[in-house]
Amino acid sequence: MRVVIFLIVTLASSGFACGQRYLFYLHGRIIEDQGSNAVDTIRGFGAYLYEDIVDSFRKKKFVVISEVRQKNTDVEEYALKVKKQVDSLLQKGIAAVNITVIGASKGAVIAMLTSSLLKNKDVNFVFIAGCNEDNFSRLPPIEFCGNILSVYEKTDGIGKSCTPVKNRSLQKIPHYKEIRLNTGLKHGFLYKSLPVWMAPVIQWANGDYK
Repeated sequence: MRVVIFLIVTLASSGFACGQRYLFYLHGRIIEDQGSNAVDTIRGFGAYLYEDIVDSFRKKKFVVISEVRQKNTDVEEYALKVKKQVDSLLQKGIAAVNITVIGASKGAVIAMLTSSLLKNKDVNFVFIAGCNEDNFSRLPPIEFCGNILSVYEKTDGIGKSCTPVKNRSLQKIPHYKEIRLNTGLKHGFLYKSLPVWMAPVIQWANGDYK
């Protein structure tokens, strides 16, 4: 829990500076199951370096809001919690374009639901390896809204392209980009702060949508 405590202190001490960029990081399910030092030994994905990923964002001067979620967290309930946190930043004068919600795997599903609930075209969202039609069949209808970056891995059988969801979304999407990686790491690519996905995500969170 060291990271969580540190991040809360960082957020409080920031004074909600209007020019500061804020970043929510929503981790994958294995962290719920095993904690911040989770290791996948079944599919060979290895250690999920949660603290390293969070620290990498912090080193890029973002105020990072993240926590280890409770086991079996309900994605709809947690998305509502994140929406309320984003609303709180907006009410304090933080510009929507300076807020980014990043989700990986189950965290990406939460981020998508947050996007659908928030309906703010200026907030940035990053969905990493979270789009899967089987997931969507068990959820309320999701409509993307905001500046959307989708990142998925060619060899991943879990997270796939988000473009079909984007195409059926009725909300305004000012900027949309999708990146297909080919690391050969399957779903495990998101377990580490690899430059191949971290760099474009950081660029997106900084408002560079090219």
